[in-house]
Amino acid sequence: MDDDRNNGKKKRSFALSAHGKMMRFGISADARLIEKFDGMIVEKSYANRSEAIRDLIRDQLVEFAWTKNSEDVIGTITLVYNHELKELTEKLTELEHKNHTNIISSVHVHLDDHSCLEVLIVRGKSPEIKDISYKLIGTRGVKHGKLTMTTSGAELY
Repeated sequence: MDDDRNNGKKKRSFALSAHGKMMRFGISADARLIEKFDGMIVEKSYANRSEAIRDLIRDQLVEFAWTKNSEDVIGTITLVYNHELKELTEKLTELEHKNHTNIISSVHVHLDDHSCLEVLIVRGKSPEIKDISYKLIGTRGVKHGKLTMTTSGAELY
């Protein structure tokens, strides 16, 4: 906080530190909300409230990055499907080959005699990745699919 010499009051400074210094700030919240938050902190094995709040902030920054069309994003597309549907397997392979510049890796697991799990690691602009996920997940025969969005972490501290 910086002193405002005109009226003696303190004003908030929101300048980011280039050196990674920790900044303190206060939060006011309903006691019931904090009690529930503290319960979550214990269950998730956070060392303290500060670490939990830092994780919440990071999560929101990652989600916000996915709303920006210009930022590179990373994610996974998880698919569960019946591999016995020949046209489904061919269609998924075709979609993956068409988008090979955005699909940087994949893992294929046989779950049982009929079902497969495929996890694709994807990278690119948010609209491209979302479009790829919609096409794959929306393919007839996919039992379940999910796009999980994350970041390279370069902008997170």
